[in-house]
Parts: sequence; C-alpha cells; structure tokens
Amino acid sequence: MNAKWQSWFPDAQDKKKCIVAGPCVVESYDICMRVAEAMAEACQKASFFYIFKASYRKANRTRATSFQGIGDAQALEILRQVREKGGVPILTDVHETIEVEAAAQVADVLQVPAFLARQTSLLQAVGRTGKVINIKKGQFMSAEAILFAAEKVALTGNRRVFLTERGTFFGYDDLVVDFRNIPKMRQGGYPVLMDATHAVQRPNTGVGMTLGDRMFVSLYARLGLVAGADGVFMEVHPFPDASPSDAATMLSIGMAVQLIAELYHLSDVSATLEPTGRSSSL
Repeated sequence: MNAKWQSWFPDAQDKKKCIVAGPCVVESYDICMRVAEAMAEACQKASFFYIFKASYRKANRTRATSFQGIGDAQALEILRQVREKGGVPILTDVHETIEVEAAAQVADVLQVPAFLARQTSLLQAVGRTGKVINIKKGQFMSAEAILFAAEKVALTGNRRVFLTERGTFFGYDDLVVDFRNIPKMRQGGYPVLMDATHAVQRPNTGVGMTLGDRMFVSLYARLGLVAGADGVFMEVHPFPDASPSDAATMLSIGMAVQLIAELYHLSDVSATLEPTGRSSSL
C-alpha cells in the first residue's frame, strides 16, 4: 500500500491495501455498527486497513421525494458513536462549505462527492480542516482533470489527499470504467481507490432512481487492484435491497466479506504490477 497512508493513519502500518466500506447513508446505529464490525473483522484477517463510510445526508438524490437522511445532528452522532465504540476511522461526505466544520468534528476523512469535484470553495474548505480528504473523480472528468482538484486542496497546505475512480458517463444512463485512469491519477503522487459499487451504477434512468449491476462489483474491485489501486471503496448493507439509497449496487455483508477474501489473494500480485512506460511517482 502507498506508504503515505502510514503517516496519515498509524494503524495502517504494514497493511496491504485500504478498504473503505459502509452503507450509502446513515439509517440507524444498528445498521452502521453491524457493517463496521463485520468489515473491520474481515479486513483484519486480510491485513487491510479499514475505514468506515456513510453519508450523514444525501444531497444529490434524483427526486425531491427520495430519502435524504434521518437528520444531520442525529446521523453525525451515530457516526461519532461508530468511531468511538467500533474503533474505526470514519469517512463522510460534505456538499457545501457550511457543512464542513460540523462534519470535521466527527470524521477522520472528509469526502468531496463526484458531482462537486470542481467546486473550488468546497475543496479549499475541506483542505483547511487538515483532515484527510477523499475526492471522487467526477463522472465528467478525465484522470488529468481530477489532479487539478487535488491541487486546489494541496494549495491550502494540506496534501493528505487521495482520489477515487468511480466511472465515467457513457451515454445518458450508464457508466464505463477506463482502468487507465488509476495509474494516471497515481502519477500525481496521490493514493487512488477503485469505487467498485458506484462504478456499476446506471444513473439518470427514467424511473427516477439509480439502478445498476451488482454482479460486476467483484470484477471491478479486482480489476482496480490489478490496475494499481491502493484500495477499494464499496457500499455495504445488511439488507441491500431494503436500503433507501443505492439499493441496486450495494453489497450484502456476506458478499463484502467474500470479496475482501478474494482481494487478499490478489493484493500481493497487484503490488508487483506497474504499467510499462512512464514509471509511477509513488
């Protein structure tokens, strides 16, 4: 795994890869803790560094009537409890500069969502917190363009940034993953994750909800590691089909545990693979 993680998170020392996993949005303490405990155990067995993720609010739902959250204060308190009782670092996303301070009091990692990856004021605001920052590559951005977003954070004096590949718009209601993006983004000197669940989405569908192909999540995760990713981002839920957000693409806990075991066997191989030509700067 990228050596930078070891200085950002002491518990990441000697870990092979990073796994960011959790439900799409905070629904309840029970759901969050069930996922956090199961993923922490699976990652411990695989010698992966684990970060729990969940949005405390979803601000970019397709329809105004879609579930957006249980309330900011309650959701952030649940994330705080998961961090303290579960003993795991927390990632959550922010959508506006006014949200940054409250989220930074709870989260170890602040995430800038893909649709907001060019928002300069938001990138600067999260950068100034000094927290580790994850920037999702916008579905409309090239690998080269996301490095400019990372630069906006770095110019605040905070270079604790990693990037996440999550697919590129392909027509009106589908995504495609160009796995060349992973080594290209790593050329900027930042760790890169492969978002295996959002990358299989089919957004902007006429039914007013995001659909997707869960059957390809494992494939995308494995291909991401082969392409050189420093880890995998995935959404996990005890009962995916009952989730009010991203139900079509989230993994069950059992599926995620199995996938982590598969990635364990692949991680040693992927560590030796580098694209030919220009060498990585990491």
